[in-house]
Amino acid sequence: MGAMSESVPVRCPACRRERLYVAPSFPCACGAPVAPVLDRRAAPAFVTHRAWDEEWIVLRCASCGRDGQWPHPEFGCPCGTVLRIPVTMEPGPEPEREAVTEPEAAGRRAFQSVAIRTALDAVTATALYLRWLGHGNVRRADQRPTSGIGLAARGLLAQVDPSVRPASLRDVECLWLTAMAESADCVYFSLAGYADDARAGADRLRVPLFLLDLTGTPQPVNPAAVALDAGGA
Repeated sequence: MGAMSESVPVRCPACRRERLYVAPSFPCACGAPVAPVLDRRAAPAFVTHRAWDEEWIVLRCASCGRDGQWPHPEFGCPCGTVLRIPVTMEPGPEPEREAVTEPEAAGRRAFQSVAIRTALDAVTATALYLRWLGHGNVRRADQRPTSGIGLAARGLLAQVDPSVRPASLRDVECLWLTAMAESADCVYFSLAGYADDARAGADRLRVPLFLLDLTGTPQPVNPAAVALDAGGA
């Protein structure tokens, strides 16, 4: 069993209803769960606009000491209000390591994702998948892509497209050109799939294409993605 995530009661300032909020827990690259420490002394803040610099917090794994960037905890009230839950940088309790048998410890652990309800969920699911592949220090990319959100790791650029339109050939080519300029590999994740010419262009350029389903599990849709999913980073 892993460590239990922290929970706090949250009262929505808009409708005044109170609900229990459970902090999300994310798997570190070492396999240990990492969860934010909620600040019970501070009040939640309304999310009225999105700034990507404010969407991420740095959390340190108490098991291996590795720092990682993770989404800032948010609470979506049924009334439609979205609240950003305050966190503290004070260290939390050290999480328990999952007990595994010897054969499982030598093998590859199953991918654990988050359900996708918002664009931020799509980014979180992609970051979790890239870490599962073996890429450490996944962060927001320095350059914003032509559409969607860019993520970066050492030697890799990833584009997350949470829009309702299929990714175009231009989207794929722009990602490939940006990656070439940075001497990096690239991979594309889309919620709405890909146009036919985008798939053909990705096959020509050997860009892995993944489809994000609502469970948050990326599904490979071309040979390059199948090879990446099977072989890891």
